[in-house]
Amino acid sequence: MNTAATPPATMHASTHNRQIRLARRPVGMPVRDDWSFTTEAVVEPADGGLLVKTRALSLDPAMRGWMNEGKSYIAPVAIGEVMRAGGIGEVIASRNPRFAAGDLVTGALGVQEYASFTEAEAKKAGLAKIDTRLGSVTQWLNVLGMPGMTGYFGLMEVGQAKAGDTVVVSGAAGAVGQTVGQLARIKGCRVVGIAGGPAKCEWVVKELGFDACIDYKAGNVKAALREHCPKGVDVYFDNVGGDILDDVLTRIGRGARIVICGAISQYNNTTAVQGPKNYMSLLVNRARMEGMVVFDYADRYPQAIAELAGYLRDGRMKSKEDVVLGIENFPKALLKLFSGENFGKLVLEVA
Repeated sequence: MNTAATPPATMHASTHNRQIRLARRPVGMPVRDDWSFTTEAVVEPADGGLLVKTRALSLDPAMRGWMNEGKSYIAPVAIGEVMRAGGIGEVIASRNPRFAAGDLVTGALGVQEYASFTEAEAKKAGLAKIDTRLGSVTQWLNVLGMPGMTGYFGLMEVGQAKAGDTVVVSGAAGAVGQTVGQLARIKGCRVVGIAGGPAKCEWVVKELGFDACIDYKAGNVKAALREHCPKGVDVYFDNVGGDILDDVLTRIGRGARIVICGAISQYNNTTAVQGPKNYMSLLVNRARMEGMVVFDYADRYPQAIAELAGYLRDGRMKSKEDVVLGIENFPKALLKLFSGENFGKLVLEVA
């Protein structure tokens, strides 16, 4: 088998890689000084390695947690390290028999224009080829990517959603929320979203087919839940935590399942994380609240991708992305997640 380097036409001796590294650990909302902008030369891969030119990066709320020191489900990004990020890229040089120049791949590329991998690093980064016949590059970062996998396994495995259930999802217009709501609808559930602003609420109802959407910026969420979930909530998919989680806890039905996916309202706190005040509702209703991390289902991603791609193909599911151009805009673009400014899955287009 020939594993000789495949020299890319676009690569030459003067090619440089722009990178964004974590300069210090943020306190509260990340600011410009928390990042350092570096440039290094791009070199051809060694035996077993490959070089990937980044095309698009996934910007996710979880990135804020990766910047913090402390024990979590994944090691924190080290000071001085290229910021961790999943993405899609094109192989432009390969000495690895699994990949050839021109292949499109997904994996942990980092916030940089080029990602160079040894054979071991490629495995650790989870590099895998993607098939754009199933979806576009941005859809592979959304419904067919990590957000879609999170929504799929969170709803079906942890939430155990079934036909006839009332499913409530916060962050309904975001990356995970849009998949959760549409999938729940496909499975025969009544779906109520929670989102910020009339435009987002109108979109999830009229475009995605949710039965209702509550604008948390407009008024009393608890009262709106009473209106839209008169029989109670069977599954709550929580992306935000805080007050909204407490409000939903007052409306859960017997045997309800609460999926703790994220708590974006708490990620930039400079004080202790706000825990649920109404947790005794779990006892009264014999309900459960369970955290989920999508990486636990990695060996089953192909199953979920095949099913979700089918829904995209037949029009039962839509995939909305909010695309920001230019790697230099990463620090500012990331903040859109925490202001609620993004509409759909937030993607940074690099090339």
